[in-house]
Amino acid sequence: MDNKVRVTKQFKFETGHAIYGYDGLCKNVHGHSFKLDVTIIGQPITDPDHVKNGMVIDFGDLKTIVNQEIVDPFDHATVLNVNSPHKEIADEMESRGHKILRVSYQPTCEMMIIDFALKLKAKLPNHLKLYSLKLRETETAFAEWYADD
Repeated sequence: MDNKVRVTKQFKFETGHAIYGYDGLCKNVHGHSFKLDVTIIGQPITDPDHVKNGMVIDFGDLKTIVNQEIVDPFDHATVLNVNSPHKEIADEMESRGHKILRVSYQPTCEMMIIDFALKLKAKLPNHLKLYSLKLRETETAFAEWYADD
């Protein structure tokens, strides 16, 4: 019997970014209170002797993975595309003690969620699958990623 269950945990972090070459206000360095929903799919453990019996994944284990890969590096960091002239801004801010996260992509909500999916898929146990991510940039704007898309 195939009893797959999806479980979701939400994470929050504060991150700044700037969109190089953009024609609106987001070309300026600014920040967001991001909310990230991480949904995993798998079968609950059915071994009565297993310490995680009945769980798809221990929420604490999921929290450890997401914190290591996403929350800790991105929280209170400024994310800048170093394949653009923002490299100089990154170097200058970092020289003044700012937490800078250099990425090789345009740090939009859409590109960040793809980066997050790649990072998380690489760290999940083999018997589990990353089902979806939802990255909320503001209360009314978000990007979604689905493994099946």
